[in-house]
Amino acid sequence: MNIVRAENLSKQVETLSRGGGGQPLVILHEVNFSVEAGDSLAILGASGSGKSTLLGLLAGLDAPSSGTVYLDGVDIFSFDEDGRARLRGRLAGFVFQSFQLLPALTALENVMLPLELHGASDARERATEALQRVGLAQRTTHLPKHLSGGEQQRVAIARAFVAQPKILFADEPTGNLDAATGAQIIDLMLELNRAQGTTLILVTHDEALARRCGRQLHLAAGRVM
Repeated sequence: MNIVRAENLSKQVETLSRGGGGQPLVILHEVNFSVEAGDSLAILGASGSGKSTLLGLLAGLDAPSSGTVYLDGVDIFSFDEDGRARLRGRLAGFVFQSFQLLPALTALENVMLPLELHGASDARERATEALQRVGLAQRTTHLPKHLSGGEQQRVAIARAFVAQPKILFADEPTGNLDAATGAQIIDLMLELNRAQGTTLILVTHDEALARRCGRQLHLAAGRVM
């Protein structure tokens, strides 16, 4: 079953010249593909090829110029921004290059946050278990500033997986890490992908990393190659 489907997905922005006019800049052009539930997909391409723009559109964080995206059979752009946010909260988790942890919260509190936002009564227990799964059982009370980059990304992964999302979107999750730590992070994400059946959609420029995913999608100048 398709859990993610992009149909004729395009994105362009207007550019302004000194004379006041401008030509549209095409970032993505009629992208079509689908992802089966439980698969892992790497989106590859050079800088400026449209990778992160595509990921943002798939997650409904940005709106396309034309075309649409279906998540779990639902046309996400049939909803307004608030509706898309609710859909993301129900279906998706996120991991970013810059970790995006809240600096005033401990590792445990950061992982508890999405559960608490959904009113889960067992947030602490589930967050503790998630941190144990990513090897941080001894770091639960540490603030992000007292964790290494690899440890911060493990907290971010625990936070992303703790609510057992159907889809995990990851944007260059190893971009701020050294090669050895980055390989460990990918090991962890693929292990959780298999264990929980979570569909993984990963943006990366690293072909060796991408080959570890079940499928690769190559972008060049906004088009699928």
